[in-house]
Amino acid sequence: MANIVLCRIDSRLIHGQVVTKWVGQSQANRIAVVSDELENDPFMKNIYLMAAPPNVKVDCFGNQSFVKSWLENQLGDGNVLVLFPNLTTVCQAVEMGFNIDQIQVGGLGGGPNRKAVFQNITLDDADVEILKKLKQASVNVYFQTIPEDKPQPVDDVLKKY
Repeated sequence: MANIVLCRIDSRLIHGQVVTKWVGQSQANRIAVVSDELENDPFMKNIYLMAAPPNVKVDCFGNQSFVKSWLENQLGDGNVLVLFPNLTTVCQAVEMGFNIDQIQVGGLGGGPNRKAVFQNITLDDADVEILKKLKQASVNVYFQTIPEDKPQPVDDVLKKY
């Protein structure tokens, strides 16, 4: 059975920080990328698959196929780092039955109507509502960009919004 060692939201998905820091910190030997966009774009999916270290198996799922695999215990064995591109996707997964105790927000890029709340992490009104919904669902959400940072509880971050 898969052991989820880290569930992270990062708009960049697999990138240097994830590969060099979080895979080692979490002792993950597998990465599950959850993105409907990547599932439907074989070219970009292959680029992300090539970004992972050779000793780390990477699977790419759409949200629905990920939750189905999770519920049916089909994610395989090993320590899995699950990557979501945004809060909307992870909230949908939780609503579909992905039961996770804690979620790390590690990177949400900028854009119109977004406000920086912790380092390079930005939120908008919809994100704030999702964070509140996840908190009501008893999911511990915290903000942490790299392992050396002290994790910031969601309540502390929301005060800055």
